[in-house]
Amino acid sequence: MALSKVGVVATAQTELRPAWSNAQHIDLISSVVTSVFKGTGLTIDDVDFVIDSGSDVLDGRSISNCGFLGALGAHHKEEARVEEDGLWGALYGVNKIRSGASSIGLIVAYSKPSESAVDLYWNSQVEPFYQRPVGFGQRAASGIQAQRYLASTGVTQQELAALVSQRWAAAAANGGIEIDEIPDAQAVLGSDESAAPLTKLMLSRPVDGAVAMLIAREDIARRVSRNPAFITGMGTSLDSHSYAERDGGQLVSAQKAAAMAYRNAGWTSAEADLAEISASSVVGELMAIEALGLAEQGKGLSVTQSEKIVINRSGGALPADLIMATGLVRLAEASRQLAQPQPYGTAPSRAIVHGAGGVCMQNNCVFTLEV
Repeated sequence: MALSKVGVVATAQTELRPAWSNAQHIDLISSVVTSVFKGTGLTIDDVDFVIDSGSDVLDGRSISNCGFLGALGAHHKEEARVEEDGLWGALYGVNKIRSGASSIGLIVAYSKPSESAVDLYWNSQVEPFYQRPVGFGQRAASGIQAQRYLASTGVTQQELAALVSQRWAAAAANGGIEIDEIPDAQAVLGSDESAAPLTKLMLSRPVDGAVAMLIAREDIARRVSRNPAFITGMGTSLDSHSYAERDGGQLVSAQKAAAMAYRNAGWTSAEADLAEISASSVVGELMAIEALGLAEQGKGLSVTQSEKIVINRSGGALPADLIMATGLVRLAEASRQLAQPQPYGTAPSRAIVHGAGGVCMQNNCVFTLEV
């Protein structure tokens, strides 16, 4: 028996800001949960289950989602917590609907890293006896990754800086992200050193915010949405916890996740019109592009200006990394681009969505979307 199709019915998200100082987690969550139903004809009563993604460590307390159940609309409903990026929450929700157990699901992901010491958050995820005491974490691992990548490919810091500037400009044009000034390449190069050869602006910028998404069985999606994007393939893979044991030249787990997603979608290759990709650094984005099969290994930079596929029209994660929710934001952005194509050229019909988690993109999740 064929699995039922699942469509993205609606999405909503707050503005993504370096700090939402005048709003608490519960305010951000309730805002998107209220907004996501507008124009759909659906209400919270129609929802069969709620899945939320967030981090107890970033929130500063255990089982933190218990304090947000009302805002999530999860009162007297089946509710589950996925302690990973919201794209994994969406994967769980899609499988629940495909199994026939449910018809409509609400996926919510949120984060307020402005209230946490983000470096310590990443540091808490590494080996506790040798790595954690010396401060190893996201920045150090990203620096090592970048050193290897630049040495093997010949890509320069200037080229990385130009791509970062391009991503910030795209984010400003797309809207929904608080940006005071778009840094040019010189500003990127001149920002504080973070982990050589990466400067501060070459790493993704943590932001506060929340995102909500309604997913539904095909017949419901077609009834309540004018042009729903359907999730046709999903894949996920986890690399070694020890960074030293991974292949430093490529994101193997992203390759495996992509292969699984394409196979499930019936794709023979990564032929899509657009891609929304997560990354912890600008080099991480290039490696993800290559792992997804959009470019040969070491040639990721070459397709960032390609007319064949648009990559990170939204700006991606570099200007706005909503930790624990960045992948779900990418899914929301891709579904909106498919549902409301640009007023020029051929309308896009297929998209690739990528989410990442763990230190230096240890975990990877890939979706394919089609209209």
